[in-house]
Amino acid sequence: MSDYENMTVAELKEQLKEAGLPVSGKKADLIARLQDGAETSAPAKKESPVEESAEEESAEEESAEEEEVEEEYDDDEDWDDEEVDAVHVARQKPILSDELRAALALRAAQKKATPSFRRTEWFRYKRLSRSGWRKPHGMDNKQRRNYKYRGSLVRIGHGKVNAASGLHPSGFKEIMVHNTADLDQIDAESQAARVGATVGGRKRETIHSRADELGIRVLNRRRDR
Repeated sequence: MSDYENMTVAELKEQLKEAGLPVSGKKADLIARLQDGAETSAPAKKESPVEESAEEESAEEESAEEEEVEEEYDDDEDWDDEEVDAVHVARQKPILSDELRAALALRAAQKKATPSFRRTEWFRYKRLSRSGWRKPHGMDNKQRRNYKYRGSLVRIGHGKVNAASGLHPSGFKEIMVHNTADLDQIDAESQAARVGATVGGRKRETIHSRADELGIRVLNRRRDR
C-alpha cells in the first residue's frame, strides 16, 4: 500500500481509470479509493495446465513482436522517446448538481446573445478603445438617448443566471492563491486556484507542484517555455 504514497496524482488517476473508478478528489481520496478497489477485487481462478501453456506461447509470440518493433524504432533516427512516455492527463472537473449544470448552460447561451458594451466615442480615440464601459452623460448624448446607430446600453435585462454568478465557465469557484499554504483551504471538488499576478516564477512553480499533489486545478497555469 506504500507504493500509492510514492505515486503522483496523475499516476493515481491513470490507475483509477484502468480500474473504472472515479478520478475526482484529493490525493488521499484517490489512494483510499484504490485501496478499497484492491480489497474488493475477487481472486483470479486457477487455470488448467493446458490454458497455462497456451498463455505462455502467446506471451512468447507477443515478446517476439515487441522485439521486432523495438528494432524498427531503433533504426529510425527521428524517433522521440518523449512522445512515447508522454501521457495525456485530463484537467480536473468540478462535481456539480443538475441544477447548477443547467444554470451554467443557460448562462453560456445568454452570453452569446449579449451585445458588446463600448463607451461613447470609443472608435474616435485610441485611448477610449482600450477602456471599458462608461455610462453616457449629457443631455444631447446620442448613446444615452438610445439612438439605434450607437452602441448598446448596459441594462438590467442583460443580467445572467444568479445561481451561476461568479463561477468559472468550467463550474469551479475561483480562489485567489499567493502561496502553498492557501492551497490547503481549497476544496478540490468545487473550488479551483487562481495564482495572484504578483507571485514570482519560482514560487509559482512550487504552487503548481503542490496543487498537483492535492489534485487542485490551477486556472491560470502558465505553459512551459
